[in-house]
Amino acid sequence: MSKFIPPKYKETQFHCVYCGVFAKQRWGDLYFGYQGTNEAEIDVCRCDHCGKVSYWYSEKLVVPASSTAPPAHEDTPQQILGEVEEARAIVAASPRAAAALLRLAIQKLMPVLGEKGENINDDLKALVGKGLPVQVQMAFDYCRVVGNNAVHPGEIDLDDTPEVAQNLFEMLNFIIEDRITRPNHIKALYQQLPEVSRAAIEKRDGKKG
Repeated sequence: MSKFIPPKYKETQFHCVYCGVFAKQRWGDLYFGYQGTNEAEIDVCRCDHCGKVSYWYSEKLVVPASSTAPPAHEDTPQQILGEVEEARAIVAASPRAAAALLRLAIQKLMPVLGEKGENINDDLKALVGKGLPVQVQMAFDYCRVVGNNAVHPGEIDLDDTPEVAQNLFEMLNFIIEDRITRPNHIKALYQQLPEVSRAAIEKRDGKKG
């Protein structure tokens, strides 16, 4: 998966909120005034790829009302898709609320991965015992720790560091890619082997066909 670069004020390249393409962005100023007073500045940003314009006020995206978070992974299970999309919709306005939702998504993902889903730490310990790669464990723990800080204030202030909440979406997509997408892809390729070859492999490994 290519790295998602979220829209950011005055950045000259990022993934467009309209077309989703990583493209050059051109910035300009737009001014409105009422009888020459109370002038309010609005920044405009035009995508070089699709030509559409987004509008920013006080350094925040206001039009379109799109999320600045990475899209949900195409293999995101239905059991957690609602939480992920809701988190995407609110992350700009409330990083803490988005982080809390993604922590819930992680907990609900555990039964999909064969665990109980009652305690994230216990489920992680079980996954590690089954050979969970270190990088994936780190991604899980990142989501767990940041999510916990969203619910119970700790050392991470999500209001001061909203980019930490943004990173949660990348971590979750990484987990889904490793735990769901890749195994399904390998299984699909394996099923393309001749049946006689698969039967021989199963016999070798002592499996029942």
